[in-house]
Amino acid sequence: MTREIRLNAFDMNCVGHQSPGLWRHPRDKSSTYKDLDYWVHLAKTLERGRFDGLFIADVLGLYDVLNGNVDAALRHSAQVPVNDPLQLIPTMAYETEHLGFGLTASLSFEHPYTFARRISTLDHLTKGRVGWNIVTSYLNSGALNIGQPAQTKHDDRYDLAEEYLEVCYKLWEGSWEDGAVVRDRESGIFTHPEKVHPIRHSGKHFNVPGIHLSEPSPQRTPVLYQAGASSRGKDFAGAHAECIFVASPSKPVLKRYVANVREAAERVGRNPREILAFNLQTVILGETDAEAQRKFNEYRKYASFEGALTLISGWTGIDFGQFGPDEVLRHRHTNAVQSAVETFTTIDPNKEWTVREMADWVGIGGFGPVFVGSPQTVADLMQEWIEDTDVDGFNLAYAVTPESFEDAVDLLVPELQKRGVYKTDYAKGTLREKLGGAGPRLVAPHPGAAYRNLAG
Repeated sequence: MTREIRLNAFDMNCVGHQSPGLWRHPRDKSSTYKDLDYWVHLAKTLERGRFDGLFIADVLGLYDVLNGNVDAALRHSAQVPVNDPLQLIPTMAYETEHLGFGLTASLSFEHPYTFARRISTLDHLTKGRVGWNIVTSYLNSGALNIGQPAQTKHDDRYDLAEEYLEVCYKLWEGSWEDGAVVRDRESGIFTHPEKVHPIRHSGKHFNVPGIHLSEPSPQRTPVLYQAGASSRGKDFAGAHAECIFVASPSKPVLKRYVANVREAAERVGRNPREILAFNLQTVILGETDAEAQRKFNEYRKYASFEGALTLISGWTGIDFGQFGPDEVLRHRHTNAVQSAVETFTTIDPNKEWTVREMADWVGIGGFGPVFVGSPQTVADLMQEWIEDTDVDGFNLAYAVTPESFEDAVDLLVPELQKRGVYKTDYAKGTLREKLGGAGPRLVAPHPGAAYRNLAG
């Protein structure tokens, strides 16, 4: 079966991102994350490779679960220091024409009224090439540092997220009618006041009576990404997401997740095929399998064991510092620890994972799998995963940047194009249109499209 493979790059405005310790590699430039030159070079490289977008992760908090403090995170730059991702995008958009930008922004820490304006501004500046990765934040330190007593309970965060999106939909989709802005120099009318409407939102979490501050942007609502893994998260994704992001190390888990989200979409009347699923993946490429393996072995020398444990502890909420490196976790400790390794057991059901082995896996590329090989070998694996899991594409993390991305563009993309499973040029229009949407805006039965006529 010939099916187009979609690729995003996965990065973060920090050092190392998913591969702690590899910032020390002599060819790695992630420590130059503060320089726009790094980001402009990356954007131009990705556009040359016809990537759909650059998916920019973010956290508003610190990985302080390991040993109960932030020391290891600071020592190994485990996603700290970390800068604001939004401010990178306008410059990259100015230097490119087609590349999309997926912005991670937590709805837990910013009011929807101000956030909606920031996104509209960004959609204007990018000419409609922005997406929003909707997250509710999982690090307790982030909640504490903005004055909350603790992180909100999981399901309560999704209750808030539903209302948050309702406010944003009303602002983006309904506040300004399509013909409100006329820019009529002769009459002196810029905007027809009767075509701009207060949203009059009064809810459990938010009261927003007035109008949206920004005139309608090319997409109005950005392309919506979501990555919730819980039952509630998958239902939320099925209702709202246009793209879903998964970080699965195995095909069984990935296949089940994608099927669950598509089923959730179908339950609310949406076309499940309109949701694009991307799995976290790292590819280590060489002209030959042997060259790629040599490169992978070289990278592994720089991986940080403690840095990997810092990330795992933050992601799971479990302090892995309490276990010895060679301690087997399966069937030995609390249900929480067993659930943390459940995903790993799907890779090999007969294997019992030690702390060291989990850290080795996460040390390059996070929870996602690592494909090592020639362009032909990696392309075979990608097509196999597409076929076996119903995923649509991959968010490619780096081991060494920009080398990992340059290898993907120069080695892998030509092989995929030769097989007829990767685009040779971009579609026209906004990011939503480039991803296969019928137009630049949300369409029914997506819930956001229901907020168009606030005048009624």
